[in-house]
Amino acid sequence: MTDAAPRRGRGRPTRTQTEAGPATRDRILEAAREEFSERGYEKTSVRGIAKSAGVDSALVHHYFGTKEQVFEAAVEGAMAPAIGAPDTIDTIVEGPLGGVGERLTRFFLGVWENPTSRTPLLAIVRSAVNNDTAAAVFRRLVAAQLLRRIAARLDAPDAELRAELAAAQLVGVAMLRYVIKVEPLASVDLERVVAGVAPVVQGHLTNP
Repeated sequence: MTDAAPRRGRGRPTRTQTEAGPATRDRILEAAREEFSERGYEKTSVRGIAKSAGVDSALVHHYFGTKEQVFEAAVEGAMAPAIGAPDTIDTIVEGPLGGVGERLTRFFLGVWENPTSRTPLLAIVRSAVNNDTAAAVFRRLVAAQLLRRIAARLDAPDAELRAELAAAQLVGVAMLRYVIKVEPLASVDLERVVAGVAPVVQGHLTNP
């Protein structure tokens, strides 16, 4: 007589599910991004994400935990093109401070110009605008990945505030150009936008 298989605890994913590996995790993240994009943070549920991904909700909890943690993972994945490879960020942050405003502006708006990276970013920004929890996650990731590194290089008072003001300038332009689509800003050539915005960003970062 063979031993009976151990009973699975309530709410825990099966061994087969957890062994599905990275492909299943990626499928859940893709489903999460679609759900947050279509429904926003408040109306999205772990159960809905699981249904969209074709898995049990226990598996979503197994990989990510709470809905907030699922959202954070989805944001981080969506922001990966925006944050860029480590060497890209190094080039922006560690180059001469006299040109950091233009480098940062050109990089940030260039990401929004790319439809592949713009689509998930739009979903994230819309959720962040309408929900405090989503906004907190977005701020935390942006601060950790980019702003603190720039602030650490500024030889000036209120370095973190300066970096945040620069970010506010860039996010504001992105909102008007890509989300709200205010004319003529929405249609003007990117080079004109960079030419107008970069000196302001530079001023926030390095002016006395």
